[in-house]
Amino acid sequence: MSRQVLGLILGGGAGSRLFPLTQQRSKPAVPLGGKYRLIDITVSNCINSGIHYIYVLTQFNSASLNRHIARTYRFSRFSDGFVEILAAEQTLENKNWFQGTADAVRQVMVHIDDFNPSHVLILSGDHLYQMDYRKFLNRHVETDADVSVSVIPTDESRASSFGLLKTNDEGRIVEFREKPPKDQLDGMRVDTTKLGLSPEEAELRPFIASMGVYLFKYEVLRAMLHDTNFTDFGGEVIPAAIGNHKVQGYLFSDYWEDIGTISSFYQANLDMASVVPKFNLFDADAPIFTRPRFLPSSKLIDCEIHDSLISDGCILNRSVLNHCVIGIRSRIENGTRLEHTLMMGADYYQTIQELSDDRKSGLPWIGIGENTTVRKAIIDKNVRIGSNVKILNEAGLDHYDGGNYYIREGIVIVPKGATITDGTII
Repeated sequence: MSRQVLGLILGGGAGSRLFPLTQQRSKPAVPLGGKYRLIDITVSNCINSGIHYIYVLTQFNSASLNRHIARTYRFSRFSDGFVEILAAEQTLENKNWFQGTADAVRQVMVHIDDFNPSHVLILSGDHLYQMDYRKFLNRHVETDADVSVSVIPTDESRASSFGLLKTNDEGRIVEFREKPPKDQLDGMRVDTTKLGLSPEEAELRPFIASMGVYLFKYEVLRAMLHDTNFTDFGGEVIPAAIGNHKVQGYLFSDYWEDIGTISSFYQANLDMASVVPKFNLFDADAPIFTRPRFLPSSKLIDCEIHDSLISDGCILNRSVLNHCVIGIRSRIENGTRLEHTLMMGADYYQTIQELSDDRKSGLPWIGIGENTTVRKAIIDKNVRIGSNVKILNEAGLDHYDGGNYYIREGIVIVPKGATITDGTII
């Protein structure tokens, strides 16, 4: 794509619906699939599509994301490609932080002007999908669109979570509503057989939803942000563009998931361990890039493993895993059983001296101790879970805040760095 397309990845807001995973990090920095972070998905899509000029716009809890970007995406000295952080900043002209997605792009427009692209691709850093943006650009150019919006068909249960739209027979968007309430959905129903769905599929998915993936002609984007006070793309910029510019819809027919809630995050991760996952980590034509860590192979001693992913550098001793995703440097001890659990692993190995000191003080090691049972849980990084612990949520609580754990949507979450002492029952 040479220098004609500049990628802008939006780092997201406070991520309150993903709390406590976003207690110390931004949404795009949340670990995914055992060894990646959410931001790796969008950046990898760009790189695999030939887009090597990428800005990541950040504001909330951005330290770990900044560190990950700096350590991971270093292009060859023979390339001028980059993945750079543009953090919210106060200037002499503007004392405000980012007020929304459109305002964030407006505030960094000076850097976009310096690059002077022909098109700007605006993406979210917390979506899970694999997409070749070259096809998106080709369709954008073929239709001579000023703005293109990538769309998917969706069902009624999820429709109010997205921007919904209608198109004419040429695919031009004629109406757009951002997250309409359920009592207004009937007005946004369309015949999705025109998108290629079978009559049966169209009946189940009668709405067209925006993926939050936008492609602008640079001059159109610049003019729209310069001449208005719009703060949000979905709520303001796209509806306004429909009246004054050619806004085209582009159908994406593969898997796409908005990782916006604990439940969607949990399900998306565990699905990767399925026999036929919806998101394919093993596609050689579209690899997912992340930080190279040079970890040893995982060591499994007399374990029983079913439908699970085991990341690099783990030590599993005589444990049973059923439908789990185990992150890097995880340690699981004798007689422990994990079911339907996402364990994010650790940022470092403890030394022999540290392990000895922990043992003397009665503090559990980083990892999971002996004879412990964990079911339907998310274990964040650097967590210490002792021996003879039961994390089962047998009371069936949907929402609860404990001293060192949380329950959201029925899923037990042990936050980063927490300690669960021996014999605890949750």
